Amino acid sequence: MKNRIFTGMASAMITPMNAQGVDYEAMERFIEFQIENGINALVVMGTTGENATLEPWEQKEVIRFVVEKVNHRVPVIAGTGTNNTAHVLQNTKNACEVGADAVLVVTPYYNKGTQKGLITHFTAVADASSVPVILYNVPSRTGVNLLPRTVAELAKHPNIVAIKEASGSMAQLVELMALCGDQIDVYSGEDALTVPMLAMGAAGTISVLSNVAPKESVAMTDAFFAGKIEEAAAWQCKLLPLINALFSEVNPIPVKAAVSALGFGEDYLRLPLTPMEAGHREVLLCEMRKLGMPV
Repeated sequence: MKNRIFTGMASAMITPMNAQGVDYEAMERFIEFQIENGINALVVMGTTGENATLEPWEQKEVIRFVVEKVNHRVPVIAGTGTNNTAHVLQNTKNACEVGADAVLVVTPYYNKGTQKGLITHFTAVADASSVPVILYNVPSRTGVNLLPRTVAELAKHPNIVAIKEASGSMAQLVELMALCGDQIDVYSGEDALTVPMLAMGAAGTISVLSNVAPKESVAMTDAFFAGKIEEAAAWQCKLLPLINALFSEVNPIPVKAAVSALGFGEDYLRLPLTPMEAGHREVLLCEMRKLGMPV
């Protein structure tokens, strides 16, 4: 097995913003909130961070800021994927320059590519990156599924060390673990499947939930790795209503509303995303209150 980037719970961070741009003051407070509550890694400029609507220079500055404020306390993983390989190479170079510990690269969306094309794409990124690469499979968003046999081929590359698996298919996860679970780390990309995926050998979760409930999310993975499986399963069940509320509208609309309610910046999203609908928002806040959150 290659060197592991992290074990446990990583937050796919929101990017606090307002009409003037990125809200770095709120971001600094949010980073401290995450680390103080035991989070094991931070993922910046992923889907939850609204990377699709930030300019490349903004993305680079956000990554630089997070790296500097974290100051090696936990790994910082930068999302660098797009549907243009040349852009991914430049984004990855930028992330490496400002000190990211690893990069997270989603499968190309819209134009998609064949499985052979995906191998060529990810190999080019891994060859160019000076830090480890985490593959990201989320077919519900991208329209393309990175198949287990393709991952097994990519796992032969020394710089491809992990995959964030968010197909939602436990059958696909089982096949993935069978083909290459001893060659590459697997991270859950589905908050509702954290404990089931850990039971199949996943190394942790890259989470939306932990933006809002970092302490509880870490308690779940800590319990699992301590051998307290029933406790971990109980946490999974207890957190499921909040997870469902966080995905009642397209991510990151609900989590942005939740984090704003906790006091970390405005509930501001860049178009085409718009703030959460009132009915869904009240359900979300209700679930947060049930867990003792001050909203």
